[in-house]
Amino acid sequence: MSVKLSVYGKGGIGKSTTSCNISVALAKRGKKVLQIGCDPKHDSTFTLTGFLIPTIIDTLQEKDFHYEDIWPEDVIYKGYAGVDCVEAGGPPAGAGCGGYVVGETVKLLKELNAFDEYDVILFDVLGDVVCGGFAAPLNYSDYCMIVTDNGFDALFAANRIAASVREKARTHSLRLAGLIGNRTSKRDLIEKYIEAVPMPILEVLPLIEDIRVSRVKGKTLFEMAETEPSLSYVCDYYLSIADQILALPEGVVPNDAQDRDLFSLLSDFYLNPKEAPKQEEEELDLMMV
Repeated sequence: MSVKLSVYGKGGIGKSTTSCNISVALAKRGKKVLQIGCDPKHDSTFTLTGFLIPTIIDTLQEKDFHYEDIWPEDVIYKGYAGVDCVEAGGPPAGAGCGGYVVGETVKLLKELNAFDEYDVILFDVLGDVVCGGFAAPLNYSDYCMIVTDNGFDALFAANRIAASVREKARTHSLRLAGLIGNRTSKRDLIEKYIEAVPMPILEVLPLIEDIRVSRVKGKTLFEMAETEPSLSYVCDYYLSIADQILALPEGVVPNDAQDRDLFSLLSDFYLNPKEAPKQEEEELDLMMV
């Protein structure tokens, strides 16, 4: 039985970097992994392959949409640690629906019997778009993971995605595995949010510049750690996420907060921060001395 995952989150929050490292972590645990990039930018798998692989939509166009003329090697590329990579691609800017392309990608992969060959299939999905098209990967997923940081915008987006999970869970066996905090030195706002909308926190990765740099280098943290052993501890965060997923957690069907309520909750947290207890302040002063 294969496990199917969808990774969502605010645009620019680090979904693809996170997805690639989770895919490698799953491969390190002995699983055969396929990562499917669901973004017209077609750069989801860049840190796995080191280049922008041809997209499924481009390949389909070359073959005049004759599915029978396409072979797995035409669209599936081998990445770091043996992770197989697919990029759905998308229509030209301002024309067509990217969500339609996601559907065509799944259709083609099923024709190729690709879904039956993997232990884990991971969909890395465009931004925080929650239209029907880009919510399509949720139809095929067992779990959704939401990447966020400790900021207002990312948590607002996370809440909208949680609403999509709740809606899809009405008709599919889909659960929210939890939040992944990415490159953040604090988690107080995340904690405030999950008080209102209970859901698991899988991991909170610290504010490490190498996570961002890895994207530019076209390498996963695991590959970078081969020559920079000091980064090995960062890989442990992704291995922890992989282990939690492989344990097949129960997950949750989230009850998202209403937009106005969430706005008030998070805004109040910024405008009226709780004062630190006096004892903590004294301890801090002592440490500074």
